[in-house]
Amino acid sequence: MAKDSATAQNRAALMTAEDIRRVFGSIDEAKVLAILALRPTMRDVEEASLWLAGDSDVFGAGQPVQALAGEIVGILTADEEEESRSAR
Repeated sequence: MAKDSATAQNRAALMTAEDIRRVFGSIDEAKVLAILALRPTMRDVEEASLWLAGDSDVFGAGQPVQALAGEIVGILTADEEEESRSAR
């Protein structure tokens, strides 16, 4: 029972820049700072990571990512959206 409580507390703890890089790899410093400004928890970052990986079993096929995780996805995919618009 104590292990479950510790795991829940870890997932609710606020992320650091190092934590974000550990999950998403080498990303632009401006994106790291933008994500940190949201004050995300481990759960938020994990949900964004799963959604970006296309793991539809977690959210259900075609379901959008919600809340803070969605904002993180938006930050991480902003360049892709701009490139898509420029290619038209």
